[in-house]
Amino acid sequence: MSSPGTPGGQPGPQRTTDRVPVPVEPAQAYAELAAGNRRFVSGAPRHPNQDAGHRAAVADGQHPFAVIVGCSDSRLAAEIIFDRGLGDLFVVRTAGHTAGPEVLGSVEYAVTVLGTPLVVVLGHDSCGAVQAAREVVTTGAPPVGHLGAVVDAVLPSLRRAEAEGVDDIDGIVDIHIAQTVETLLGQSPVLAAAVAQGRCAVVGVSYRLAAGVVRPVTAVPTGAATLDVPTGPGAPAPAAA
Repeated sequence: MSSPGTPGGQPGPQRTTDRVPVPVEPAQAYAELAAGNRRFVSGAPRHPNQDAGHRAAVADGQHPFAVIVGCSDSRLAAEIIFDRGLGDLFVVRTAGHTAGPEVLGSVEYAVTVLGTPLVVVLGHDSCGAVQAAREVVTTGAPPVGHLGAVVDAVLPSLRRAEAEGVDDIDGIVDIHIAQTVETLLGQSPVLAAAVAQGRCAVVGVSYRLAAGVVRPVTAVPTGAATLDVPTGPGAPAPAAA
C-alpha cells in the first residue's frame, strides 16, 4: 500500500525535526549555509525545518538567518542547495541578481526589521543574464521589452571585466557577483551601516550547476565568513576574498 504523499509507494525525502539555534553572528550564519551545501553536494540532505511542527512554530513570526539575493534561474533554489527549511532564508530573486530599489528595500527590511545577520549574493556559472548582456554588446541589437533593464544592470560588470582583461563567461560572472555586492553596499547606507557596526556581513558566492557546489567569490568584511568550500568530485579550489 502506498503511504500518504508517496505515490506508488516510493518513500519521500527524510526530514529532520532537530532544532538548530538561529545563528545571530555573520560567521555563524555563513557556516550554517556552508554545512547545508556540503550535505546537498554529498547527497545526504537533512531537510531541516520542513516538518508540520516547525511550520506551525513559524506561523506567527520569522527570524531568517540569511538573506539570499539570487538569480532567478530555475536551477538555483536556495532552500534546496543550502538544505534549509521554512523561516530560515529570506530570498530575493531577479534575473542576474540585479539589484534595483525593490531588491534594496527587501534586503534592508530583512536586516533592519528581522535582524538578519548575513546577506548572500548568489550567482551561478553560465548565467543567462550575463550572456544576454554580452550578446547585446557584441551584436549591438537592442534587447526586447523590459529585458533592457536587466542588460543595463549587467553592463557595468561587462565593462569592468573588459578593463581587467577577463573574457570567459564564468570569470565575468564572478566579477558580476562582486559588482552586485558592491552595489548593495554602495546603494544602501542602511546595509553599509549594519556591516560597519559588525551586525551583518555581505558575501558573494557562485553556484556550479552540475556539481552543486557553492564557491565563495568575495566577502565584506573579509573576516566575517570562512571561505571554506565543500569537498568532493567537482569541488573547486577556494577563492580569495
